[in-house]
Amino acid sequence: MGARTGKEYIEGIKNRKTEVWIHGEKVDDVTTHPAFKNVVESVADLYDLQHEKQEKMLYTSPTSGKKVGLSFITPKTKEDLFKRREMHTEWATFSGGMMGRSPDYLNTSIMAFGTANQFFAQEGGGSDQFAKNSSDYYEYARENDISLTHTLIHPQVNRSMLTQSEQKDPYLSARITKKTPDGIIVNGCRLLATLGGITDEIVVFPSTINRTPGTIDDPFAFAFAIPNNTPGLKFLSRESFDYGKSKWDHPLGSRFDESDAIISFEDVLVPWERIFVCESTDICNRTYAETNAVIHMTHQVISKNVVKTEFILGVVISMMEAIGIDKFMHVKEKASEIMVILEVLRSHLYKSEHNAKIDQYGNMTPDFEPLNAARNWFPKMYQRMHEIIKILGASGLMALPTESDFSNTDVGPLVHRYTQGANINGEERVQLFRLAWDISISAFGNRQALYEYYFFGDPVRMSNAYYDGFDKQPYKDMVTNFLNKTKKEAGII
Repeated sequence: MGARTGKEYIEGIKNRKTEVWIHGEKVDDVTTHPAFKNVVESVADLYDLQHEKQEKMLYTSPTSGKKVGLSFITPKTKEDLFKRREMHTEWATFSGGMMGRSPDYLNTSIMAFGTANQFFAQEGGGSDQFAKNSSDYYEYARENDISLTHTLIHPQVNRSMLTQSEQKDPYLSARITKKTPDGIIVNGCRLLATLGGITDEIVVFPSTINRTPGTIDDPFAFAFAIPNNTPGLKFLSRESFDYGKSKWDHPLGSRFDESDAIISFEDVLVPWERIFVCESTDICNRTYAETNAVIHMTHQVISKNVVKTEFILGVVISMMEAIGIDKFMHVKEKASEIMVILEVLRSHLYKSEHNAKIDQYGNMTPDFEPLNAARNWFPKMYQRMHEIIKILGASGLMALPTESDFSNTDVGPLVHRYTQGANINGEERVQLFRLAWDISISAFGNRQALYEYYFFGDPVRMSNAYYDGFDKQPYKDMVTNFLNKTKKEAGII
């Protein structure tokens, strides 16, 4: 098939008839349901964009010779990384970076799994079959432009140092309950599938918080990919933040509410040929780092975050100029904070690409150190950018008439007059401030803030892992050498 069009993506989703539930009702067709229709169309636009900008977004498949999505590329040179980042940038620019789980995110991880396939052949949960499965699935996803969601997290029930097997209900979290000649049977729950129910397939990622390899927690340790319409698989979606309002009133929420879903497994059969890891806490805990999937995924995320920061900076500058506050020092100081965030992100991305090296699997892999620093830093910086919009917008983010107000013959002229800016008319100013509102204080905007804060997991856990993995000895040596020199000069030693 090769790279799909938006029409082909929509037809594929419609024909799958995935079991999706929202607002207490089973969805008949996600492509027409009010909660999903607009975001489905936005994803379709991403696929169409591939064909509109083929030179930036497609490349020739090494096996079929067809044009396929550049996000699937196995990078062999730094130029390949530059091209892939340009592709990420094109898709992120479409939404102002507001679609955190556009398909390119998971495409990079599937590439990493597929090219590091021998990792999955290790003893203690691995096999040659699993190695073949990972490489076969990469080619299948690439050649058919499969759209993916994923699930990673155990249910948030009792996290007071209990393992999954120690929970009050040890069958709550998704686990292997049976092995058959055809595959494994999975029952239970996983969180939190973004774009859940509006993709072709779901990748059940290895959980990295299972403990003690070789114990009763191993039934919770697995990785596989299955079609979304697999019998027994249910997507239980959260409330939609697309309220059916016009794109003028809700410029982001009406287009890009990706949806997040609880995943329910009820006697789901996962065929052996779709499994990458089976009952191995050890392999699950090492998968992301040792396949380098986390590096390629983070490269996509930081590329997206650069675009998102650019977009927010543009909104902030436009707001400042619209109401004539761009000359005040304290206002410019806040805008400059975002400018600094942007340049730091760009610098980290630049360093990661230019310091890239060929890894053990023959892939050109970005330098993880700057990417790792950026992914630890950005979640906190996004909260600050979120706050700056609210501080600068102030009451202007609440005194916001709607599109209907402007078109009403009785109040329209008043609304136009009372909402004008320093150098733009009322309709233009309100449209700009509604965009700022949808970034900062709407349900959509607050979900974005929470989403970015926990994008890679608990920031405290991440910062502790960053600290533990950081090479601290050279810096301790600097201090020791300085103190020894001081002692020597003082005649103490």
